[in-house]
Amino acid sequence: MRIGVIGTGRIGTIHANTLSRHREVGSLILTDADGARAQELAHRLGETAAPGVDEIFKWGVDAVVITTATSAHAELIGRAARSGLPVFCEKPIALDLPGTLQAIAEVETAGTILQMGFQRRFDAGYTGAREAVRSGRLGRLHTVRALTSDQAPPPAEWLALSGGLYRDTLIHDFDMLRWVTGHEIVDVYAAGSDAGPPMFRAAGDVDTAAAVLTLDDGTLATATATRLNGAGYDVRMELAGELDQVVVGLDDRTPIASTEPTGPPAADKPWTGFLERFGPAYEAELDAFIEVVRGERANPCDGREALQALRIAEACEVSRRERRAVRLAELPGGTSAAGF
Repeated sequence: MRIGVIGTGRIGTIHANTLSRHREVGSLILTDADGARAQELAHRLGETAAPGVDEIFKWGVDAVVITTATSAHAELIGRAARSGLPVFCEKPIALDLPGTLQAIAEVETAGTILQMGFQRRFDAGYTGAREAVRSGRLGRLHTVRALTSDQAPPPAEWLALSGGLYRDTLIHDFDMLRWVTGHEIVDVYAAGSDAGPPMFRAAGDVDTAAAVLTLDDGTLATATATRLNGAGYDVRMELAGELDQVVVGLDDRTPIASTEPTGPPAADKPWTGFLERFGPAYEAELDAFIEVVRGERANPCDGREALQALRIAEACEVSRRERRAVRLAELPGGTSAAGF
């Protein structure tokens, strides 16, 4: 199998390394807006660099992996669909709902494959939580708490391109709320704070955010995020039911310290970022993509799943801006059901 990788930045490099050593992948063609960066990575991996995106499609590939800036995702997804090629794309499809819906329509019209990169679906902790919920071990679920805390903020220039904290970061937690519980979110109330570094205010973004979400079965959930968690990278989900409760992301590297006299000690080596914390999951999602392309399994996260996570993020942005509760039914694209 020959795969074109479009984008060789941080996550593109990780994916290219994984694919280059995959037993079902014979070769890669790499390209990037920074041609020297693509050339350097191709040389290091023993693969081929292309001067631009056009060559990816002209030289012939069996599938495409898109890891460019978000602004290019939708156009590249559409181009691949029109070329009859299966696509793996990092989230999100686009930073707005119209662009997302247009790209999904192109894929569905062409009858091609689009797998989105929500890597937490392949993490052992989240998979275990999903099994605990679906097996009935927790009983009736009444409360879910999700959080994502970055140790340090991204560069200021990235903030203007990121889509904001809800679309860039909490979108993963929103996807997990649906995937783990099997239920849709029906309304949200969100708030955000830009009291930290001035670069967030300059970008019209917030450095810390929180949302209260109601699921379609009445379960209440909270989701919080921050860019300024100096103790380390912290991603957790707590699920409480009438019979039991479980937590994802609590281990000897969780950057949290107990104030109880007999509590566990603080982590010696706290997680520093998402690439380290979710390394195995990033590899597993590409394994799954190869299997999907080969017709060996169903698509684990198609464009419609990514759309629903973006709708929740959009609802949170509206709620934060307008200081009101927002029902998901107000937003377009609500055709999915979380009974997966």
